[in-house]
Amino acid sequence: MSRLVVIVAPGSRGDVQPCVALGRGLAAAGDRVRILAAASFRGLVEAQHLGFAPLSADPAAVLGSAAGRAWTAGNRLTFLSRLREVLRPLLDRLLADVHAGAAGADLVLAPTLGFLGAHLSAHLGVPHAELHHQPSVPTRAFPHPLLPQAGRLGPWARHLSFPAVDALTWQVLRPEIDRWRVGTLGLPKAGARGPQRQSTVLCAFSDAVVPRPPDWPDRVHVTGYWFLDTRPRPDPRLRDFLAAGPPPVYVGFGSMQPADAERTFGIVRTALRRVGLRGVVSAGLDADDLLVAGDVPHDWLFPRTAAVVHHGGAGTTAAGLRAGVPTLVCPVFADQPYWGERVSRLSAGPKPVPLKELDVDVLTARLRDLTGNPLFRRGAQYVGARLRAEDGVARACSVLR
Repeated sequence: MSRLVVIVAPGSRGDVQPCVALGRGLAAAGDRVRILAAASFRGLVEAQHLGFAPLSADPAAVLGSAAGRAWTAGNRLTFLSRLREVLRPLLDRLLADVHAGAAGADLVLAPTLGFLGAHLSAHLGVPHAELHHQPSVPTRAFPHPLLPQAGRLGPWARHLSFPAVDALTWQVLRPEIDRWRVGTLGLPKAGARGPQRQSTVLCAFSDAVVPRPPDWPDRVHVTGYWFLDTRPRPDPRLRDFLAAGPPPVYVGFGSMQPADAERTFGIVRTALRRVGLRGVVSAGLDADDLLVAGDVPHDWLFPRTAAVVHHGGAGTTAAGLRAGVPTLVCPVFADQPYWGERVSRLSAGPKPVPLKELDVDVLTARLRDLTGNPLFRRGAQYVGARLRAEDGVARACSVLR
């Protein structure tokens, strides 16, 4: 009898879509797969003929709330301290949904958030593996992606930054999770340190982007990205726009919608016109040289562009790099500055510009550099070729088998 693999994906599309790709790979190998995600992703999951169970937390609603806006307006040092304020109103419901959705699992795959996989594994008596969308295992090579990446920290301080982030996250979420362990899962409290990490880790990124540190243990597997290739039917307006002139620049910020979207896309429109570039944007108003495309699969659109400008989410960054086009990252919070710095270090784009610092002059200069510097084109093409040659889903499935 095939095993039931439950994948917990309590995040935005950039977190959920790679899990759907992994689930499709596991199902093709004979597993039954159930994905736990926000209700808005039911269609994405069921289109791949995978099982689905809803989670109460809707990422768009969380980020759009007053607490969510304050959270994203902070810096990397306040990201974790404000996490409980954002999650507290819905954490009990979210944990109840996770418990219900994991019923009958033979294997649990879950992100690092609150050690969810470890709790479910102990409750169900089944193995689990952690899913990492950014580097989260201690290393002396670099600090935790949620912390500034400046080189001032020595190797042991960089190593200690990882357990420090884990400890702070656990203390933020511990009251609700310990109550869940005792009242719902029938487990004792996890204690001040929380569950100890000894499980298999699947890193859903490529060592072409994050070279595997030599001090990571064998239980950590850098599989490559988990891409979900689609066969969309784009709006005829978009096809016509692409055919009517040179490749445009894509500009979009995913779930990180700017506080003053009208002003931000006014800056984008003016800067593009100063440089003489056409644009495809995720919001704003259409014009002869600018098309508002809304939600278009990145794997289809990005290879048809001259360059991409985005917020630096892990999934969007991966799609831009795989397309082999130069990238400008305008990060907002969390690990987005880290991915912007990785893009720059790979010579696949210029140094990132925080979204809150964007103005017409800054963006104009970055766009000229982004599209006119052959170094960025060559760097992006080199990384893109490596990513297109990988099959991260197959490698992850091999590890889990």
